[in-house]
Amino acid sequence: MIRTFVVPSIIVLIFLGLAATLMATAPVLEPSSETPKLPTVRVSVVQPSSVELKVHSQGSVVPSTISQLIPEVSGRVTWTSPSLVAGGFFEKGQELAKIDEMDYRNSLDKAKALLKRATAEREHAEYEYTRLRSLAERKLISKSALENGLRAYRVAQAALEDARAGFEQAEENMKRTTLRAPFTGLVRSENVDIGQFASRGQPIATLYANDIVEVRLPIADRQLAYLNLPPLRNGNFPVSLQPTVKLTAEYGGNALDWYGTVVRAEAEIDTASRMIQLVARVLSKDTDTELSVGLFVEAEISGLAVNDIITLPRSAIRNSNSVLVVDENDRLRFRKVTTLRHYKDSVLISAGLEGGERVCLSNIQTAVEGMQVNPIFAERS
Repeated sequence: MIRTFVVPSIIVLIFLGLAATLMATAPVLEPSSETPKLPTVRVSVVQPSSVELKVHSQGSVVPSTISQLIPEVSGRVTWTSPSLVAGGFFEKGQELAKIDEMDYRNSLDKAKALLKRATAEREHAEYEYTRLRSLAERKLISKSALENGLRAYRVAQAALEDARAGFEQAEENMKRTTLRAPFTGLVRSENVDIGQFASRGQPIATLYANDIVEVRLPIADRQLAYLNLPPLRNGNFPVSLQPTVKLTAEYGGNALDWYGTVVRAEAEIDTASRMIQLVARVLSKDTDTELSVGLFVEAEISGLAVNDIITLPRSAIRNSNSVLVVDENDRLRFRKVTTLRHYKDSVLISAGLEGGERVCLSNIQTAVEGMQVNPIFAERS
């Protein structure tokens, strides 16, 4: 009986006593309010400035003047210049090739002889006509005899003029047996050797001038708004309105720069791509390193200068036309802006922001109007 009821009761009382003791000695938990942690964002203090707009393009260098070396007389080629090879350099007026001149020298000698004969006949006819006129004044000859003398004089004068023209033509043909460079430049290709027969009017080489080179630069028509160009009525731009262009290329393992101007636009707009071909020109005398024909270059064209422009990273734009501004209370405010242009990794803003305002640059996924943030200033690059 004692074992059945008394012992369990004693054990229960002991546990109840221990539980009461633990509850009496347990620490009292007092509620505390935690301050929420504010999101940290990078901000930039914007200031308007003047910006020069630029337009980028690319193209290959081509010569401004290309000409074919064409003989004006026919004959066997007796000599060619060492410069008359692909890539050969020549000066203006330099002899490049010679054609056998024997036939043309003989023709010149014949023309010279004919000229001497015609000169003598004309002098004799003039003397005879003078004598007949003197006799006619004294009425010693008939009028018809005087007219015959005048006719003979005029025929002799015409024969002299014809002989003189023949002599000049023979002399010119003689000069044409030597082919000279029409300008200073380089040989693109040649297809003649000593001993070959060169026909009149058949090109024997292709030459190009190296004093001026050009680059055709395709530009989207919408980008013309960034350039200070006149209306495309006439392809050539006035000198005062020719934009400066900077050309860059990798050549021989080195990065090289050249400077020129955009001188004209081609007449037509490509209907498929809506691209306009601008032509940049570079003068060799203005460069330290020659711009090689065929080189592929990147072009940066200087455009309009605009004022009161704020430049921000592209990541700062939200919903295509808004930014987040952090106000004086460190709260986010959505602001609509007017973008002038997206340029590389930046965006140019022309309206909607004031100088001194703080713009959020951080990418906040759940930005809410009026959200309080902890702004830190972004390091300027």
